[in-house]
Amino acid sequence: MSAIVMPSARSRAHLNATGLHLSRGGRPVLTGVDLIVSPGDRLGVAGENGRGKTTLLQVLAGTLTPDSGTVHRAGTLGVADQEMPVSADGTVGDLIDVELAQVRAVLRAFESAALDLVEERPGAGEAYAEALAAAESIGAWEADHRVDVSLAALSAVGDRSVPLAELSVGQRYRIRLACLLGAGHDLLLLDEPTNHLDAGGLDHLTAALRAHPGGVVLVSHDRALLSDVATAVLDLDPTSDGRPRTYGGGYAGYQEGRRAERERWETAYRDQQLEHRRLAQDLSAARNRLSTGWRPDKGTGKHTRATRAPALVRAVHRRQEELDAHLVDVPEPPLRFQPPRLDAPAGVTLLRADGVTVRGRFDAPQSVLLRAGDRLVVTGPNGSGKSSLLHVLAGRLAPDSGAVQGRRGARVGLLAQESPPPSRRRAFEVYEAAVGRLVSSGELGEPAPVGLGEPAAVGLGRLGLLPSEALHRPVAELSVGQRRRLDLALLLASRPQVVLLDEPTNHLSMVLMEELTQALATMGAAVVLATHDRRLLRDTESWPRLRL
Repeated sequence: MSAIVMPSARSRAHLNATGLHLSRGGRPVLTGVDLIVSPGDRLGVAGENGRGKTTLLQVLAGTLTPDSGTVHRAGTLGVADQEMPVSADGTVGDLIDVELAQVRAVLRAFESAALDLVEERPGAGEAYAEALAAAESIGAWEADHRVDVSLAALSAVGDRSVPLAELSVGQRYRIRLACLLGAGHDLLLLDEPTNHLDAGGLDHLTAALRAHPGGVVLVSHDRALLSDVATAVLDLDPTSDGRPRTYGGGYAGYQEGRRAERERWETAYRDQQLEHRRLAQDLSAARNRLSTGWRPDKGTGKHTRATRAPALVRAVHRRQEELDAHLVDVPEPPLRFQPPRLDAPAGVTLLRADGVTVRGRFDAPQSVLLRAGDRLVVTGPNGSGKSSLLHVLAGRLAPDSGAVQGRRGARVGLLAQESPPPSRRRAFEVYEAAVGRLVSSGELGEPAPVGLGEPAAVGLGRLGLLPSEALHRPVAELSVGQRRRLDLALLLASRPQVVLLDEPTNHLSMVLMEELTQALATMGAAVVLATHDRRLLRDTESWPRLRL
């Protein structure tokens, strides 16, 4: 793992944001964000797609003005956002010069101060000392060397004369990232910096951020990077009071804090719902007594009737007031993934592949034997045939040699790497149709009585993968992440005994991936997983490996 030698820690690096609020199109994007970043702090920013992570970085960088709140920065600032600062008709050298503009300015100021000192101009000594301190504080003389080190480590083009138009988007981003890592900025604001990086580049980025003496704000869905780098995590996902939470203790502290926060939220919501139902039942009982219970037995005098009725009326009014006064002010908690139980017959072979090959995908024969509870991780570089092997095991791709045999009646489910083309049917209708096909084909026994429409939506909603409003929207109008969640729901609907997952972290949130990983650990079904995700590989490090 390579690292960049950086200047000593700079106490001037500081970022403070208070009460940030911002809405777009009438929809709140940022709601009461507070944060402080000091030297040595590396703040991860987490949240589902659309929660305002990129917007927050733009506000912190000063390129977007919030509706309310303040941002104070001290020190130099380096930003890796989704826009490139140099047009495609520039060169690699132009991009490097733009990103190292602060370094160039500091060196020019030092040269000017040195010339004044040689000419013995008044005040030249003090000015020289200040210019020298400024240059040393950012390691200005070593900046280009640090950039070159990062360019090599990130597999980026280092020839300054190469036109940017000849480079891929990934190459341009890697060049810009190398400049940011080498420039010696006091503060770094990084938006998904792991995009376009290979394993070596990821190692270099991790080492560089851990060694950075200033402050870092890091937006990323890469759980491994956050786990390795973040000292605290700001969570922009909804909370019980609508305000973001910052968790100390790095990514592990974020996981534990979020789990505890969710449990408190669910408990408070459940308690309020139970109390509201109790008060409603008390009101109903009081009304029943008013309509029937106050009537005395036959022969009772009018005086008894006259004295009992007002008391019952007052009781109804009191119960109504108690119900009206009881506000359910805790919002409904977010969904929690609730997978069905997936089991398979113990001790029998569910699926077997012997010496299979697919020409042009993977030419070396591969063999796989899967029984109930078996686990397997398929690894290898892009293009090595991981997806093709899973499609062969799923029966969707015929091998050019070798054979695949499945136990009679064994159900095999595949979560492919990309979702199929979206239809205009609503999500619950797609789910209902899939279950209907499984039942009519005999792959599944008749499920619990389910009517048309709403009951199917209830069954899909019970998985905790899609919010209620998304269940009734056309699939074509769902986000990429929501369509991926529907794919997972359709896989689970078949109650597979062999579960094949091809890059399951694609487009799924960090929270759902944590919940899915926990579910995989307890499934009775056999599970085969193909992934590049470093955190998922760590979480499944005890599983057998098949490297292609």
